[in-house]
Amino acid sequence: MMKRFRTPTTVGAFVLAMAFAIQPSGSDASVTLNVFTDPHPTVGGGTIGFTYAGNKFVGSVQADGNNVLYSTDLNGGNVQVFAPTVSIPGGSPSSEHFVSSSLGLGGFPNRDVYVAAGNSIIHIDNAGTTSNTFVSGLASAVRGITFDTVGTFSNDMLVTTIGGQIYRIDSLGSPTLLASVGEDTEGLDVAPLGAGFGGKDGQLIVASEGSGNIRAISNTGVATTLITGIPGGPEELTFVPLNLGASGNPVEGFYGSNYTENVLKADASQFTGFLGDAIVTTEFGHQMLRLHWNGAAFDVTTIGSFPSQPEDGLFVTAAIINPGGTVPEPSTLLMLGSGLAGLAYWRRRRVA
Repeated sequence: MMKRFRTPTTVGAFVLAMAFAIQPSGSDASVTLNVFTDPHPTVGGGTIGFTYAGNKFVGSVQADGNNVLYSTDLNGGNVQVFAPTVSIPGGSPSSEHFVSSSLGLGGFPNRDVYVAAGNSIIHIDNAGTTSNTFVSGLASAVRGITFDTVGTFSNDMLVTTIGGQIYRIDSLGSPTLLASVGEDTEGLDVAPLGAGFGGKDGQLIVASEGSGNIRAISNTGVATTLITGIPGGPEELTFVPLNLGASGNPVEGFYGSNYTENVLKADASQFTGFLGDAIVTTEFGHQMLRLHWNGAAFDVTTIGSFPSQPEDGLFVTAAIINPGGTVPEPSTLLMLGSGLAGLAYWRRRRVA
């Protein structure tokens, strides 16, 4: 398959050379990925961004303008164009529009969708009917968007860019430059408290594709390099939560864009031995890597692979499904089925 280098060709060649010179130290039990959804032919192009929006999933394909976004139900079915009247402007590297969904924390709305659009971010309501420019004028094009569920960044939106500027953005759309690492940076997630991730719990962990470097950034903007030279172009970075699978909801698990074919999923049960670790996918190596702090250093091991080119990815977890310990959403309750609903009713009667 012809690879789609979004970074300059010289950087891509450097990363590929690194892949032959450096390899992860070993491999752990393999994670099996299965097809979750295939947006073709409803929307053309391969999936770039993918996010859980409470009552649906929303993905983006590599394109600009209208019909860039699509939605699925919580089982990956009922694929349809999302926000068909919203035009997503170009300007992102190779028309890559990363997406994320707000959690109703930190003053943000519940389950709205935010889309990277060059140096701006577009806000779309959960129904896909209204939109506005949430933030504009960032120093370079947006490469990754997430929301702080841990609380160490006040539940702000956190953003990585192609120029290496790392932003935190509040619910009013006011950006603050948190740090600048000087190179294209994409994958990002906040290390869970109690994870034991090299003393960087609660910090923002980011991945740079070109150099293969993994960095930690504190909420005061101090950047620390944790790992250098991971081969294959580290693309997406997301943490395995300490309570993965705790909700009992089958939606929990890992989801990854398999460019250009489809979106893949691995069930939560496959990650029980990796709690608190960071999972990184590599664009050129097609690998799924585990970053684990062994008490003295970080071990990097291979736990799986993608058939094609990984792009955006995420864990859907108890904290994402039910942020802040709030009442579960109607869609979540429906998925649990009438049996659990009856059990919940019996428990309420017993307490009364």
